[in-house]
Amino acid sequence: MTLITTTQALADFAETLKGAAFITVDTEFLRERTYWPKLCLLQVGGPTHAAAIDPLAPGIDLGPILDVIYDPHILKVVHAGRQDVEIFIQMTGRIPTPLFDTQIAAQVCGMGESASYEQLAGKYAHAKIDKSSRFTDWSRRPLTDKQITYALADVTHLRVVYEKMLAELERRDRKDWIAEEMAALQNDKAYLINPEEVWQKFRTNSSKPQYLHMLKVLAAWRERLAQHADVPRGRIMRDETLMEIAHHAPTSTEELGKMRGLSNGFAESDKGRQLVHIIKDALADPVDETLAEKPKRRTNGTQAALELLRVLLKHVAEDHDVAPRLICSSDELEEFASGQHTVPPIPLPFLAGWRYKIFGEQAERLMRGELSLRLNKGRVVIG
Repeated sequence: MTLITTTQALADFAETLKGAAFITVDTEFLRERTYWPKLCLLQVGGPTHAAAIDPLAPGIDLGPILDVIYDPHILKVVHAGRQDVEIFIQMTGRIPTPLFDTQIAAQVCGMGESASYEQLAGKYAHAKIDKSSRFTDWSRRPLTDKQITYALADVTHLRVVYEKMLAELERRDRKDWIAEEMAALQNDKAYLINPEEVWQKFRTNSSKPQYLHMLKVLAAWRERLAQHADVPRGRIMRDETLMEIAHHAPTSTEELGKMRGLSNGFAESDKGRQLVHIIKDALADPVDETLAEKPKRRTNGTQAALELLRVLLKHVAEDHDVAPRLICSSDELEEFASGQHTVPPIPLPFLAGWRYKIFGEQAERLMRGELSLRLNKGRVVIG
């Protein structure tokens, strides 16, 4: 069991990793009280041993290990690593490349849409993971031996998992598939949070353009405040309150003070006065009618095409032993069936790369009437 708490010990450990073909990386973090994830522990596994690195140790400089993690000649192996990548982006502004995510590789190998690390460690490393420390407070010090043992297990067994999954991908001739998936994981645009688009995540029954415009403006205001103050969105204002304010659009601090869900004194605070000013400006803006545009209504023909495409997708996924959602999402399939991806053009992932080879090309032929589906002894046959 190794816990590194000094820069010198970290530099010595980092030296052992130089020249490695790959390292395994995991993090423990908290974000219940912050907007951005707070790194509490960094685990790295090398060719011979692994270490847990304490970023909260007084005076420690993470530079030596970051140099290794950002070495473009060393592959970084992670499991479900999107949030790990977010932490490194927050620390340095860059994505550590190249990356290999074993959860995505599991999808490519037909092990379901979200195979857990415990499942992969059991299957490939014959290891049983003690999960009792998973939800502990990683910011508290000192860390217990049990916590450190749990944290190190996340990178030690990952070495074996990676090597065996790589062999599996080679056996199935799918290394080019995983290369496409890793390119998407390493695309910095996938990690950008645009405050102007956050409103789309709200569930609302109203389709009035004025309300949706106000919701968009207020959601962007809250997002920027939360990012700047590094606090959860709900700490600024709850979703329900924000939607209620968007509906009533109060134009004075007196009106704002009558809204439910606001803390005492909010309306008269600097934030409250700022919010009233933003509401007034939003009411003066020209209304964007496109915010209320509804998707094309499904016709009988569209619904029939969608059902056939679903059958084709299920057949292809089973035939190639790959998770259906990795090939195509339900929304993407519906866009394709309705023709909404053509005007204006919406890029659909399954119309390029390995997805096109196994599914997209056949989906296009099906829509053109050049491909048929039939049953033979209970199995779908493509003709």
